[in-house]
Amino acid sequence: MYDVVLLTLGSERDAPGGCGSGGACCGGATGDSPAQGTTAADAPEQAGGERCETPRVPVLACADALTARGARVETVTARSDKEIDEVLARLDGPARPDGLTWPDPDSKTRLVVATASDAQLRAVLRRLVRRYAPPPSRRPDDLASNRTVPDLPPVGVLPLDPARSTAHRDLAAQLGLPRDPAAVAAAVLDGTARRLDLLRNDGGSVTLDGALLGAADDNGRPLHWRGRVEVDDTVLSNGDEPLLACAIGNAGGYARLDDVALLGAPDPTDGKVEVAVAVPVVTRSALGRKRVRLEVRRARGRAASVLPRDEKLPYLDDGVAGELSRKRSWWTEPGAWAVWAA
Repeated sequence: MYDVVLLTLGSERDAPGGCGSGGACCGGATGDSPAQGTTAADAPEQAGGERCETPRVPVLACADALTARGARVETVTARSDKEIDEVLARLDGPARPDGLTWPDPDSKTRLVVATASDAQLRAVLRRLVRRYAPPPSRRPDDLASNRTVPDLPPVGVLPLDPARSTAHRDLAAQLGLPRDPAAVAAAVLDGTARRLDLLRNDGGSVTLDGALLGAADDNGRPLHWRGRVEVDDTVLSNGDEPLLACAIGNAGGYARLDDVALLGAPDPTDGKVEVAVAVPVVTRSALGRKRVRLEVRRARGRAASVLPRDEKLPYLDDGVAGELSRKRSWWTEPGAWAVWAA
C-alpha cells in the first residue's frame, strides 16, 4: 500500500482570501486584510488571522478515507519553501550516474496538496520544477527534446473550499477533479495520472491555469496600456496601439473579461498556449458618430512574450497579483505535470 503525504500550506503562504471563504483561516473568524508579501512573485500574500495549526476538516476527512483503505498517511503543514522541499524529497528516485535529482516513476509515496487557491497549488509545482529541472549545461539524453523538465510526479488535489466549485472556476473545477475528500482519496489510490501541460516563464515561475495582464480603475473598468505581444512568430500587438487586456491561457480561468470572450478554447493537454489581446478600435458611423468596438486577436503556439511599453503593467497569474516592468516570456512544457483523476 502507499505512503500518502497530505500537504497543506501554512497561513502565511495563502493567497489573498485563500484561507477559506472570506479569508478565514481554519474555519475561524476572518482576520485583518492580507498584507502584501515581500518574497518572490510566487509567494502568495500573507493572510491575517490565526495560524492553521490544526488541519482543516477536509484534510482530516481525506486522511481518514485514505487510512480506511490501508494507506499510511502523514499530514504536513509547510510554511516555507524549505519545508515544501522536504516533503518533495520523498518523491526522489534512485541516484543517477549523472548526479541529477530525478523523480521516482515507481514511487510508493503519493502526494496530496490541500489547496485553498490555485496559487497554493502553483507554489508546490514551482518547487517541483526547481527540484527536478536540470541546468542547461547538464541536460540529460533521456529528457524529451520539447521539455526542460522530466515527468513531474502526479499530485492529488484536495480543494479546501467546495463552495468555489460553483462560485469560482478554479483549476480543479475546470479539470473536473473530485472535491469530496473521500473521492479525492479514491482517485489518489485507484485513479490514473492525467498528464497536463505546464507553462514556465523566464521569471523563474510556472503557470498552471493562465495569466491576465492589464490595469483597471477604481470602478473596475479596464485602462489602456501598450505592449508588444508575440506568439511564436505571430505579432498580436506591436506596442504602438492601446490594449485593454492580454490573456495567456493554458486552461480557461482567464478566458473571459466580464462579458468579452478573450480566449477561444484553451486546452491544457494540447501542448499549446493560447494568447489573446483586446484592442479598442474607433469607428465612425455614416452620420460621423464615433463608436468604439472591441477587437479580440488570438493566436496559439509553443511560446508567448509580452514587452510592456508602460512603466509597470499589473497582472494576475494563477490568482497571484504582480507588476511587469520588463519583457516576460512563457513557454509550454507538454505533459510535464499530472494530477490523480478518477
